[in-house]
Amino acid sequence: MIFLKTREEVERIRECNIIIAEALKYIGKFVREGVSTWELDKEIESFIVKRNAQPSFKGLYGFPAATCISVQDEVVHGIPSKKRKLHAGEIVGIDVGVEMNGFYGDSAYTFAVGQISQEVEKLLKVTEESLYLGIAQSLANQKVGDIGHAIQKHVEQNNFSVVRELVGHGVGKKPHEDPQIPNFGLPDKGVVLKTGMVIAIEPMVNLGSHQVYFADDEWTVKTTDGSVSAHFEHSIALTDNGPDILSLIE
Repeated sequence: MIFLKTREEVERIRECNIIIAEALKYIGKFVREGVSTWELDKEIESFIVKRNAQPSFKGLYGFPAATCISVQDEVVHGIPSKKRKLHAGEIVGIDVGVEMNGFYGDSAYTFAVGQISQEVEKLLKVTEESLYLGIAQSLANQKVGDIGHAIQKHVEQNNFSVVRELVGHGVGKKPHEDPQIPNFGLPDKGVVLKTGMVIAIEPMVNLGSHQVYFADDEWTVKTTDGSVSAHFEHSIALTDNGPDILSLIE
């Protein structure tokens, strides 16, 4: 079921997403060589709780941590670990969910750990660009396929690949709602977009093949060929005046 939100509900969802945006901005100064993904997770959890909110991923479907932290060839859903320390030249995707007063937000950002290669730097740039191209298609009376097509076209024009098995989603009254928002597809296909929808658009883009698999922990999704993967996400409200990015701060 697709939940259309009132203006008041959108503002409640925005409050959650602003906390996420602030948390991601805050954690950037901790992303450096030698830091463990467990330390990053604990910093973000503390940041969220101090703002009278809760990390919505913790316990969701049994997930054991507050955030999903995915390094290098880990696409998404990486479990933070004291043993996994960051190394210079790596990239790390941090996906954060927040619940406050019965509403939810969701956003993600991929950070560079020190100096990264030009090829991986381009991967980050193209992935983030594809997110905003998808957002630009988030207009009432367009279709979900228009979002995915815009993302896929930009990614593949730059010789990268879009993950197929994982998609964006509705968000707001629950952490995951309908409709699904694939990062690939054909224009003018799929669910019709309507004012009042709130959706999380999240391209996951691989340097190599689009193929992925689940690691032994049954959570972490990794690239089959071992290539690095980038992930960017925003929560968007569809309005009569176009897309409103709820998880964006100056």
